[in-house]
Amino acid sequence: MKHLDLQVMEQALAWSQSGDTIWLCTVLATFGSSPREPGSWLVIRKDGQHVGSLSGGCVEEDFIERLKQGEFERPITMLRYGESGSLPGAHVVLPCGGILDVLIEQLLPNDHTHKHLKELQAALQGQCNRLRHVDLTTGETHLTDDDGAGPRVVIQHERSSVQLRVGPALRLVIAGISSVSMVCAEFAHALGYEVVVCDPRADEVRNVEMANVKVRLELPSRYIAAENCHSATAIVALTHDPRIDDLAMMEAVRTRAFYIGVMGSVRASTLRAERLRRSGGLNDKQIARIHMPIGLDLGSKTPAEIALAVMADIVRVQRGRQRHAL
Repeated sequence: MKHLDLQVMEQALAWSQSGDTIWLCTVLATFGSSPREPGSWLVIRKDGQHVGSLSGGCVEEDFIERLKQGEFERPITMLRYGESGSLPGAHVVLPCGGILDVLIEQLLPNDHTHKHLKELQAALQGQCNRLRHVDLTTGETHLTDDDGAGPRVVIQHERSSVQLRVGPALRLVIAGISSVSMVCAEFAHALGYEVVVCDPRADEVRNVEMANVKVRLELPSRYIAAENCHSATAIVALTHDPRIDDLAMMEAVRTRAFYIGVMGSVRASTLRAERLRRSGGLNDKQIARIHMPIGLDLGSKTPAEIALAVMADIVRVQRGRQRHAL
């Protein structure tokens, strides 16, 4: 799940608790080119205020206009956007030529809705993995526990229902402020990650102003040790300062993070591994979890090129691709 999905759910809960009826829209399937993948969310109020997205903008504009005109007053609506051909019920030809199937749920501001949204929020914050069941006839919903494995959307036509996997939103924890880490933070935000940068040096933190990035005056290892890293977390150390990087790696390998990496040359990485064994007490299995040298071998030289290599490698692991398959 992208960090935007967590923002959607937080806003949905806030509006619902304020007494607003909301419409939760979910991308069920895409055919051809599409900027948002199945499972992506948009939440909207009757007045058109919304958070999240379904496409590059053309779908949202049509949907908002139709909502204001009084459509979608049923608990459940299934809508298809894109080139229809012989397919009935399609609306708006997408510039990309793709097709987008959307589930639209009208959620009334009641106790069941509030409880349901809070549970979804908890799943996105990394507290659990849930499977969301939606009855496409009645609009009834319920949640069950899930292991997180499998596609985000499963449509069961024979039961007229859909199952939606909801798990932790992507998070990137960056240990230390440097020219590389700041560019990396920008790339990660653009890719849909919640970004947290930790550094114990007050002067470095004071000089950083980045929108949409949480900058903490704190030793990265302490932040990591405080159970802030769930299974959708990537942890990277990008300072070349072993006092920051090594301590961060010692704590990172004790978390469920799906990616752990530290910057340095091959020689520096070999020396770091020796230090982590000797001083950190890490075993071979723990050290093997650390990507060092970090990133794809793109021949990177500049901070931006190095940051690109780092984020490309994180996306590779997130998507389950092996290096030899690239």
